[in-house]
Amino acid sequence: MRIGIVGAGNIGGTLARHFTRTGHEVAVSNSRGPETLQDLVAELGERARALTPAEAIAFGEIVVVSVPFGRYRELPSEGAEDKVVIDTNNYYPNRDGRFEQLDADRTTSSELLQEQMQGARVVKAFNAIYWVRLRNLGRPKGDPERVGIPISGDDEEAKRIVAELIDEIGFEAIDAGTLAEGGRKHQPGTPVYTADLRASELRETLQGS
Repeated sequence: MRIGIVGAGNIGGTLARHFTRTGHEVAVSNSRGPETLQDLVAELGERARALTPAEAIAFGEIVVVSVPFGRYRELPSEGAEDKVVIDTNNYYPNRDGRFEQLDADRTTSSELLQEQMQGARVVKAFNAIYWVRLRNLGRPKGDPERVGIPISGDDEEAKRIVAELIDEIGFEAIDAGTLAEGGRKHQPGTPVYTADLRASELRETLQGS
């Protein structure tokens, strides 16, 4: 599968390493240009390439967005139609500036990304785990200590696709609901945020929230 990654920082770079290791073709991109990503591409090997954000979105059957939320309006508004877009972002007012509609809890950051990337099938995932643990805590399928990763989205098929990717890299996806419901259940400040709960514990905690 082809995966385009926009934002090659801690989360984006870690996912690029996982996805190339599990056999996917990956395009990484950032705001500074493909030439700044040559070391990462060399590390990732023959399954990786560096492109611009627009090219990475066009390349990917699946697109990972891992840029600071405050810059989400800089993402291309076209090119992601009908594609699964994995939103790893969080809203941090001190970093991103204030968004009144988020402060008033009228919407979620993932719903705003959905509006920006017209026609995309957005799934929020990987936002509630610290990148070092995402790098290190993968376990085989069936391991009772396997860490759960909450996901939310409005498209059931898109969530299934993302859940399969999560399973491949050693974690278990736990459905938290729609973008509106789930986005509020695993954002910063919630009990599951960076808690790295076992899958069974995460499921129970989400059901009680």
